Amino acid sequence: MTGQERRRKHSPAVYRRRRIVVLLAIIAIAGSVWLLIAQPWQSWGVEPEPTAGATEPVAQSTASELPAAGSTAAATPAATAQPTSDVPTASPDATPVVTPCVESAITVIPATDQSSYAADENPQFSITLTNDGETDCSLNVGTSTQKFEVSSGSDVWWRSTDCQSEPSDMVVMLAAGQTVSSAAPLEWDRTRSSVGTCDDDTRSRAAGGGATYHLSVEIGGIPSFETASFQLY
Repeated sequence: MTGQERRRKHSPAVYRRRRIVVLLAIIAIAGSVWLLIAQPWQSWGVEPEPTAGATEPVAQSTASELPAAGSTAAATPAATAQPTSDVPTASPDATPVVTPCVESAITVIPATDQSSYAADENPQFSITLTNDGETDCSLNVGTSTQKFEVSSGSDVWWRSTDCQSEPSDMVVMLAAGQTVSSAAPLEWDRTRSSVGTCDDDTRSRAAGGGATYHLSVEIGGIPSFETASFQLY
């Protein structure tokens, strides 16, 4: 063609290669979009990595020891279920609900570290708790529910709740047949207690000489049916 440079025409093979490249690019983009939307790895049993700030579910605490009655450390209260107007759908992975303990299934026993005490020795008191039921149950065993009482005949000499400071709650699970005891004993200074004499250094002291006293306890609203007797010298 005179006066013009004839444009060079490509062979049909070149055009076919170009169409194949464009087609592959479209397939790759479509595949990526499908993977993001369908997330097929979920059906393969592969869990995605947890995102920052995600937390794992916390298992319910199981009792191993009772908190020390003299402790003032605040315990974390158990979570309380919120009421809902809809009936929840059961999930096979849901944690089974543990029902509260009933008094008839729980045995509470008071304990002393010795059966008799010399004039310079102070009694040490503890609680033993047993779930005699056939199912696990939950109970508040915090210091707010623990009560120790010393009496001589009909005369109540000392109550641990008279001068208790900063009581706390601790709801735990008691397995069927499980027995737990106080983590640390509570000491009685052998004086008569009352709410108005907690800081009084002149409180009267319990008589010695072989006098017999009785310890009764209560925890989680459940009292002991028996007392532990001991002598003071």
